[in-house]
Formats: sequence, C-alpha cells, structure tokens
Amino acid sequence: MNQKRIWLSPPHMSDEGFELRYIQDAFDSNWLSTVGANITGFEDDLKQYSGAEHVTALCSGTAALHLAALLSGVTSGGRIFCQDMTFVASVNPALYLHAEPIFIDSERDTWNMDPKALELAFQRYGAPDAVIVVDLYGMPAKLDEIAALCARYRVPLIEDAAEAMGSTFRSVPCGRWGTYGVWSFNGNKIISSSVGGALLSPTGEDAARALKLAGQARENTPWYEHTEPGYNYRLSNVCAGIGRGQMRKLQSRVERRRRIFDFYSQRLAHLPLTFQPEAADSRSNRWLTAALVDADGPVSSGRVIDALERENIECRRLWKPMHLQPLFRGCSFVSAEPTPVSEDLFARGFCLPSGSSMTVEEQTRVCGALRRCLEG
Repeated sequence: MNQKRIWLSPPHMSDEGFELRYIQDAFDSNWLSTVGANITGFEDDLKQYSGAEHVTALCSGTAALHLAALLSGVTSGGRIFCQDMTFVASVNPALYLHAEPIFIDSERDTWNMDPKALELAFQRYGAPDAVIVVDLYGMPAKLDEIAALCARYRVPLIEDAAEAMGSTFRSVPCGRWGTYGVWSFNGNKIISSSVGGALLSPTGEDAARALKLAGQARENTPWYEHTEPGYNYRLSNVCAGIGRGQMRKLQSRVERRRRIFDFYSQRLAHLPLTFQPEAADSRSNRWLTAALVDADGPVSSGRVIDALERENIECRRLWKPMHLQPLFRGCSFVSAEPTPVSEDLFARGFCLPSGSSMTVEEQTRVCGALRRCLEG
C-alpha cells in the first residue's frame, strides 16, 4: 500500500493565507480567548452571507443545538421529534435536558425527515417541545413542508444545518428555515474554524440569552454573579480568525464539491449505484457525495468500503439510524412506510471522498477502485 491516502473530507485552507492573517491579528492584539475582533467579524461575515440578523459564534455545532433546545423551551420530561438518520450530536441535546427523543423516519427524495412521518408523530403524540430536522450531507430537507407542520402545531423548529453551510432551499440559505438554525465549522466541514459552530436566533432577545448562557450565565454585575447554570460555549478569537479566512472561500468550496459530485455521478453512471438525489428547489453543497448500492446488486456497501480501504481510500457508511443505536434503545420511532427507509439507506449507503482539495487524479483513482469492486 504505497499510494497516498485519500481522506474523506480533510480541512482545506486557502492558498492565499487568509486564515493566517486573521490568526496573526489575534496574536498581535493578544486577544486569544473568547473575546476579540475576529469573533465579531466572523459573526458579521455569517450575517452578511445568510441575511440573518442574529448569529452567535460558538465552540461547536453541538453547543448551538443545545442552546437552541434550551431557547425552544425543551424541559425535563418533555419530548423532541428528531430526525432518525443523523449524527448523534443532533439528538444529544434531548439527553442533556432529560427529554424524550422520538425518532422520525426518512423519505427517499432527500434522505431527510419524512413530513408524512412527522405528521403521524404529531397525531400520535401531540405537540412536542421542539422538532429537530437535519440537512443530511448538505442536502436540504423538505423544509417548507416541515416548517408548515411545526407552524400549524405551534412548535419551534430547529434546523440542524451543520453539514449544509452553503446549501440553499428555494434560494434561502440552509439554517434560515427553522425558528433556530445551526451550523458547524468542525475540521471536516465544507469550511472549518478547526472547531466551532454558530446559532441563528429569531430575535435579539434570544441572541442575548444565548450569549449569556454561552458565557457561563454571568449576570451583569461588577462581580461574578450567577443565578442559573451556564456553559463554556463561546468560540475563541483564534479559531474565529480561521473561520473568517474560510468564509472568503465558501462559494468556491461549494462549487468545487459540486463538481466532484458531478465527476463521480457521470463516470460511475453505469454501475449498480444510486446517488443522493437533489430536489428541484434545492441546491446542496454536496458536502459528501453519498450513494447506495442497488438492493439486488452483487456487492454490499460493506464490501465497497473494504475494497476502497485496501487501496488506501477512506470511505464510510451512512449514519446509523438513531432508533438502532444502543444509546436510544426503547425510544419510539415513527415511519410512514411498511419498511423503515432509514434502515434501508443505512444498509446500502456509503460516502465517498469529497474534499474540495481533491485532484482529478485522486477522483479518478476513487472511480477506478469502485469499478474494480462493482464490476469485478
């Protein structure tokens, strides 16, 4: 195995060194903690990009989800309707707040939360404290239908757009469709601040509340006064500098990942594969190119992953559905289909290397490995 490893989605810093300039500014000013010009500048960049009025930079997307659940009024003993196929971070806020997660199955058009299953959950359980929808692998969910259901039942909608920075639905940036929106800037995301996330809030009051909770809930007094629990959730000025530099490359990174998706889908069209679809009203950032092996095909997704690994290519399964996770054993699951869609996606799905720094030669190498596996 002498070939260089191809990673799934490595960080991609700008060739121009934008990130280093902002990091140097933080060092030169000696603002290295959770206050500084880079933090406010990063928030301003995010507002300008999205059109949102209230954005709070935080240490992770998970922190943003936790604060969104708190601001939504999730309480101990309450319920949250959560997308079933997602990373566990989307659901952990329910555990933090001692609420009951109820998992909603996927639909096949986007692989995200099924509005029909969500409506069944409302009919079966009544209104929860909140609904958490996810834009899986950068693909927008059926956000208009889901938002309409939440409005009908007067339930806050939290849009987990952690994987969908740069994606749009009906020309509106993902993260803007919920009562609260969440982005992640983890090292593997389409743009990265090394660690980091952001919370989009509907009002200045909510944003101020989020900021207070993220700063250990300190009261506005001359001394350190605390009347409620808080969290150490603010982003550092150094990491925010990386984010500011990355924001200057967001659109080019989206275009690059979309071209990588097109490269794969065109050159592998003859193989027994189906790629994650894109609805007419959606524009995905194609954070990761995700595909399914045919149900009656000769090779399983596990064999695909093993075959690529032998050629030093990182390839991963789709997220394991939450209702199948040992952590959530006994939790309720709602599907509008006889056979759960999320289980089928997990059984047949995998993600291909999609980093925006990939060369054409690397993409060709991935395609060759897939052909040898699926044709051989």
